[in-house]
Amino acid sequence: MNQKYTFFRPAIACSLAVVCLLPQVGRAGIRDKSHAVLAASFFQQTVNGVVLDESGEPLIGATVREQGTKNAVVTNAKGAFELNVAKGKTLEISFIGYKNKLVVVDGARMTIRLEADASSLGEVMVVGYGKQTKKDVTGAVTQIDEKSFRQGAVVSADNLLQGKIAGVRVVNSSGEPGGGVDVTIRGVGSIRSGSTPLFVVDGVPLTNDDVSPGGQNVGVGGSRAKNPLNFLNTSDIESISVLKDASAAAIYGARGSNGVVIVTTKKGKTGEGSLTFDSYFGLSTVAKKLDLLTADEYRSAIKDKAYDHGGNTDWQDVVYRQAAVRNNSLAFSKATASGNYYVSVAQMDQEGIIRNSDFRRTSARINASESFLDDKRLKVGINLTASETRDHGVMTSDDGEAYGQLIMHTLMANPTRSVFDENGGFTNFNMNAHYNPAYLLDIYRDVTRTLRVLGNVDASLRIVKGLEYKVNLGIDRSMGDRNTTLFPNITDRNPNGKYLKSNVNSKSTLLEHYLNYNVQLDKHKIEALAGFSYQKFERGGNGYAIDGISKKGEGVLPENNPGFSGTQTGVNGFAQINELQSYFSRVNYSYDNKYLLTASLRADGSTRFGANNKYGYFPSLAVGWNIAQEDFMKNSSLFNELKFRASWGQTGNQEVANKITKASYALSAPDGYYLNNDLALVNGVSVTRTPNPNLKWEVVAQYNFGLDFELLKGKIYGTLDYFDKTTSDAILYIPSAVLSPTSSIWVNIDGKIVNKGLEMMLGYKLVQNSNFNWSVDANGATLKNKITNLPVSEILSGAVSGPGQSGVNANIYKSGYAAGSFYLLEHLGFDADGKDIFGDRVIIESALPKFTYGFNSQMNYKNFDFSFSVIGQTGGYLLNNTGLNALNINNLASDKNVSKKYYESGANPSNPPLLSTLYLEKSDFLRLNSVRLGYNFKIPGAKWIQGLGLYVTGQNLVTITNYSGYDPLINSSKARDGNQSQGIDYTAYPPARTFLFGATIKL
Repeated sequence: MNQKYTFFRPAIACSLAVVCLLPQVGRAGIRDKSHAVLAASFFQQTVNGVVLDESGEPLIGATVREQGTKNAVVTNAKGAFELNVAKGKTLEISFIGYKNKLVVVDGARMTIRLEADASSLGEVMVVGYGKQTKKDVTGAVTQIDEKSFRQGAVVSADNLLQGKIAGVRVVNSSGEPGGGVDVTIRGVGSIRSGSTPLFVVDGVPLTNDDVSPGGQNVGVGGSRAKNPLNFLNTSDIESISVLKDASAAAIYGARGSNGVVIVTTKKGKTGEGSLTFDSYFGLSTVAKKLDLLTADEYRSAIKDKAYDHGGNTDWQDVVYRQAAVRNNSLAFSKATASGNYYVSVAQMDQEGIIRNSDFRRTSARINASESFLDDKRLKVGINLTASETRDHGVMTSDDGEAYGQLIMHTLMANPTRSVFDENGGFTNFNMNAHYNPAYLLDIYRDVTRTLRVLGNVDASLRIVKGLEYKVNLGIDRSMGDRNTTLFPNITDRNPNGKYLKSNVNSKSTLLEHYLNYNVQLDKHKIEALAGFSYQKFERGGNGYAIDGISKKGEGVLPENNPGFSGTQTGVNGFAQINELQSYFSRVNYSYDNKYLLTASLRADGSTRFGANNKYGYFPSLAVGWNIAQEDFMKNSSLFNELKFRASWGQTGNQEVANKITKASYALSAPDGYYLNNDLALVNGVSVTRTPNPNLKWEVVAQYNFGLDFELLKGKIYGTLDYFDKTTSDAILYIPSAVLSPTSSIWVNIDGKIVNKGLEMMLGYKLVQNSNFNWSVDANGATLKNKITNLPVSEILSGAVSGPGQSGVNANIYKSGYAAGSFYLLEHLGFDADGKDIFGDRVIIESALPKFTYGFNSQMNYKNFDFSFSVIGQTGGYLLNNTGLNALNINNLASDKNVSKKYYESGANPSNPPLLSTLYLEKSDFLRLNSVRLGYNFKIPGAKWIQGLGLYVTGQNLVTITNYSGYDPLINSSKARDGNQSQGIDYTAYPPARTFLFGATIKL
């Protein structure tokens, strides 16, 4: 027996004696009080116990409270607790992610098991600077975990979001391995400052800057840098949270206007240590070939028989290939009584579906935490990842102009030509601005190597009960190096050869420290946060060119010895430093688990902005009502969870070029003067940029109204949100006032960009039993985008490529219309001779789809698991610049191939390529995005094997669309004067269809 009845203590015995001797008259109050103390002390005992999860593992940090009192303790590293409480009283045990449990004290030793909260509203969600259960969240926050997004060969974390979260649109700018991805949350909110959300990895906010150089122009156009997020091993990711509304994102202030994506990597879990090896191998092919004229069809279509060269070649088959992908990862995970550990190493090797292109990543990660001092008072953790990526690129570009690049030449290559001539060499097309695509592959080499290290050390110290101090020190260091070579060739594109070298070095350092205070007073629960953050961004690079290099195969590669041959030209370099200093605070309050309030404020000071507006202030306020907790709902057989949310807040966008608030000067001869009598001209100083000390952040104000619900004991669950998101103080480069030193100036304009929409997610657990489980969920989002009060009549963007298209734009920003609208000649058809008939230029809305959606299904039958996902969009347009430049009907008159679509339209081959609505198409599509089938083996007698699973996965399997290009989900970067372009497809690297087979073994 471990009972310690307190009435045997001497002090209590003396109290009894005093009570017995006290006069009874006039002392009723003392008598009553003394009797109460006596009764409580008579039954009070010290209860020892342990709190376990459903699998019998101890729960560290669970709260054990005497119901209705402040008498509470927290379980220690072994899940144990000790509490003085009277027999017969009720204990309330709570732990995030588990259902609260009430237990009557019936002895001095207790073992309590908690049940995981299967309710989606009991889910633990990662939010800015902390965690909350979904039932306590007042903002629009969505979180997905590994089970939801692990669907095959995925290179970067942003692609894991595709089709999984309402209002989040993931669009590829290129299908190449490790290529660029554009992520937008709740529409486009800026004309030129970018719409990419802020990514936060394990508490470290990343920049949206490229960490590798873009592809410089060796004569066929430049190309975008590789995806800066491809350094993360996606197998290490545990969950991704998306903060969509201003209430959730305002804690990140000046960088939260486009939403926030929080990536959390895996930690060691309680129980025996585990060693997990995952390996897969797959094959990829081009998901779709464009429908061009075959050699026989081309012979029938042409009038000039000189264009029949006697061959029969499918040039898409020449350039595209069946490509292999391999991935191997090994991870060790363990949690102890005082800490946890996760270590992984992985290598991914993915060939591109275009010959000579590939992506290879080698990565390693260490996540560790340990506790010190009494009752885990001090906790220290480290998250560290390092990766090296190596890309071989091919000749693809967004700004190749009339000369285009590899895919354009592939599509318009005459199918009656042969790859090789009679001597075994590459066939020479003998044409300007059009070359043998196989030859282009042979004379081009592009290698990018990027090393990136991201890590942080965090520590927390419990000062007193409920008050905790935290510090976070992080660093993000990257070095990117790119070598682009065009060997001497027989084209008119640098025929003597050219080598370009460029590198980018980036470093971001972070220091944060803040206080957390949590207190529970009866029915009142308060969580307060206040802190300071400082982040410094350093970025620089240099490059040079060498003209007249040695032939391919002669000597050494210029990337290995740039001085071997040629002449050095075009030396350049840059360096810049930015700093961001911030103060932030947040208060979460709840009463009786029914009424919720969240308020936050962040002040950001940035070196990017003018002297008069160094600081911006970003407040937010949100309320929530857990309706299901009300008495009138507790007996409801329909709703078991129902919560209403409403929020308002402001966030900022500082994604603009550096130093634009300051004046810039240059030396120039036209502004020069003659200083001496020798008549030698001395360069004068000219102003190249007008300073604006008043420039400040773009500000996004957002309202959100949401509803979270669960019906029929959690079988049906979902969310519904309406948002109104308005960008003001947009930053633009517009004509300056009269007598300004330059013709244009950077200013904040009065115009607004408004995004409104409705988001929904609905899940249904159709079947749940011991052998078969089946659940489905669907998400969808509407979007209405509109520009208002623009101070200029219009802003043009979307630079179109092709012969005669210099200076031609496809996109327009204009008051009353959506961002990403098109401004095109209206094509009315063809006359009797097949000549184009045009009307006036018209504005057509918009590249932004009006509705996006996703559907996901997961099944488990005994040891089998089967899942699939579907994505789609409707209501948007896409300009087929590929068709305009590479496949227009005019090609039949110039020894080039043409699309069947344009040939069968009745157009006359003499029609010149002219931008019009003829090349504007609907971007609607429905895609079977992924399918996975797996089997988990149970091996009798091999207890050391915790699990063995085999699986097959297919990605990008079927796309139903009327769009004639490679992919309706594409956006080539065709910005004009820095203004964003939307909805243009210019010969982008096509997407792949992939099938892979994998195995996972857990020891």
